Amino acid sequence: MTANASALSQDIIDDHLPPEEYARTVEILGRAPNLVELGIFSVMWSEHCSYKSSRVHLKKFPVTGEKVIQGPGENAGVIDIGDGQACIFKMESHNHPSYIEPYQGAATGVGGILRDVFTMGARPVALMNALRFGAPNHPKTRSLVSGVVAGIGGYGNCVGVPTVGGETNFHSGYDGNILVNAMAVGLADADNIFYARGAEPGQPIVYVGSKTGRDGIHGATMASAEFDDDSAENRPTVQVGDPFTEKKLIEACLELMATDAIAAIQDMGAAGLTSSSVEMGDKGGVGITMNLDAVPQRETGMTAYEMMLSESQERMLMILKPSKESVAEAIFRKWELDVAVIGETTDTGRMILKHKGETVCDIPIKPLADEAPLYERPWVRAPQRETILAGDVAAPEDYAEAILTLMVSPDLSSKAWIWKQYDRHVMADTAASSEDPSDAAVVRVHKTRKALAITTDCTPRYCQAGPVEGGKQAVAEAWRNLTAAGADPIAITDCLNFGNPERPDIMGQFAECVEGMAEACRALDFPVVSGNVSLYNETNGKAIPPTPAVGAVGLIPDISKRGTFGNLAEGDVLMLVGESHGWLGASLYLREIEGREEGAPPPVDLKVEKRNGDFVRTQIREGRLSIVHDLSDGGLAAAAAEIAMASGTGLNLAHEGELPLHGFLFGEDQGRYLIAASEAQAETVRAAADESGVPLAVIGLAGGDALTVNGEWAVSIEDLKRVNTAFLPALMGG
Repeated sequence: MTANASALSQDIIDDHLPPEEYARTVEILGRAPNLVELGIFSVMWSEHCSYKSSRVHLKKFPVTGEKVIQGPGENAGVIDIGDGQACIFKMESHNHPSYIEPYQGAATGVGGILRDVFTMGARPVALMNALRFGAPNHPKTRSLVSGVVAGIGGYGNCVGVPTVGGETNFHSGYDGNILVNAMAVGLADADNIFYARGAEPGQPIVYVGSKTGRDGIHGATMASAEFDDDSAENRPTVQVGDPFTEKKLIEACLELMATDAIAAIQDMGAAGLTSSSVEMGDKGGVGITMNLDAVPQRETGMTAYEMMLSESQERMLMILKPSKESVAEAIFRKWELDVAVIGETTDTGRMILKHKGETVCDIPIKPLADEAPLYERPWVRAPQRETILAGDVAAPEDYAEAILTLMVSPDLSSKAWIWKQYDRHVMADTAASSEDPSDAAVVRVHKTRKALAITTDCTPRYCQAGPVEGGKQAVAEAWRNLTAAGADPIAITDCLNFGNPERPDIMGQFAECVEGMAEACRALDFPVVSGNVSLYNETNGKAIPPTPAVGAVGLIPDISKRGTFGNLAEGDVLMLVGESHGWLGASLYLREIEGREEGAPPPVDLKVEKRNGDFVRTQIREGRLSIVHDLSDGGLAAAAAEIAMASGTGLNLAHEGELPLHGFLFGEDQGRYLIAASEAQAETVRAAADESGVPLAVIGLAGGDALTVNGEWAVSIEDLKRVNTAFLPALMGG
């Protein structure tokens, strides 16, 4: 060992690994690591790559199911959607890069999640995103929104994959650390899935895609650290993306996958060439030898350290079957992409790297991957908050004004300013749209009558107020949204965004949210098949609200029988599925009208969720419902307003009984749906509810041009649209 073998200064060591982990590397190697080896250990043992603080809790998730082909542990999850077809999907964070450099951070987040999907043999068919920004009046919010939205649109539109939905929230808790969570969904033949495992000794290692540059170095370690006032200095660690190269890479990879050339494949995401080679070596149980002189390089004079840690985009690493190099070379040259044989697999179980004739790295692979450090961080449970029902909160002085105030709030306001910048209909299979809205995005399975329903969901204020119930609700709402679209929910991916896990209160938020999510997944038969953990989301010691975002996929067997909420017709009977108790703790009403962020979140009864959801889905399949909309943020009032705006038809609601009117309208009790049916179908729906033991109440009739309650006051559809579309254009200046 000669290159980089000189003694490393303590400052260099401290910048890479904490003392106990450095001591462990010395123990593993039987000597001190050189700089290249130290860099490799530091990225593979980073929080972003190793999940060292979260693995112990992630084991609580159910990860298998009747339709699960591949659960966590590969690039993405795989589910069976019948007819020999599979759906491949994953959600991932790109938070820190998007705060430092919004356009490229968000753009490369899209590129990275696409590679996770097509690496496994799927053609990407849909993109989603879940975005959280700081307070609207924060000085950075406008520029961050502008850059992130432009980056998502710029990459997704150019690569030719539709961005079909997502969610966007604003809250002061994200002032110093925004969240950009990207989800991709693809389709593949169930018998032609590609994995990172499968390599055998004596096979060529082939690099394809773009050249390696110095962008993104230390991206994984930067993503595993808190921000401070000097975080802008991290700009060099943000990658630069090229969607046109990504499009060529998709086509070239899918073309090669149609041959019998690939033994294993991995995209170069976080930690670049290091993680891709280590993961394939570990999963295949093989050693890796690489000659870094053969790596295509964009810049001169690159060191072995830089090449191994670079996170340059649009790159893949493949292990081919023997004598298949010429097949890969012909395809990638045709697509004008770099292709190079840079090494081979061995039976040593070690990673050996050579550069300029010298051995610059010789380390065992296993300790880098599945033997990475594992911490059981101390944690404490969140304090219990008080129950707040409608009887504990004053009614609004003016109900109409209260509804308008909610509908212009950042959470409920129209996000058209954002989604109009995304190409939602490229590939021509997007079904749900602004003209025909649904609680979940709907994408046809090409040349079939089937469709995928896709959603992203999380209510951070619930998770802050009560992490266990908040975690349950995030999963339950995703299940509910798929159900409201008429889909059979199949599986979820997740993106768990939290602060510093070394703080017991933050680790407690994580542990309790996972506890609640796992309980919901088991009760709803809704396994976790892929995901991502993003920790250290805080600036100067202030953590973000706990945000365990859930991405979910379901199957609509016949797209002609799906649920929407834009087809309300004059005379339709309005019915409320589920029980209402007027829960206002942690509600939008309490925050936006009363100015209070207090109270426990609404409890989630998972047996009720399943019973009510199964009933609603059956009524959709029977063709009995004209509209279906789940109740969530803002309660019945918000759902009714959204239906009125989407359909152009008014809702005349009636309320009687002991529940205060503001509890009836604004309570956020869970497991509820607002549905409508023609007068001829309504009685059949009511009878079916009685037979199924599902609480159902007739609460009004459709008609007119306003939302009215008890005939006492009204909010016109025109006024609802006026305020609902005002927020983002005002924030963004047009």
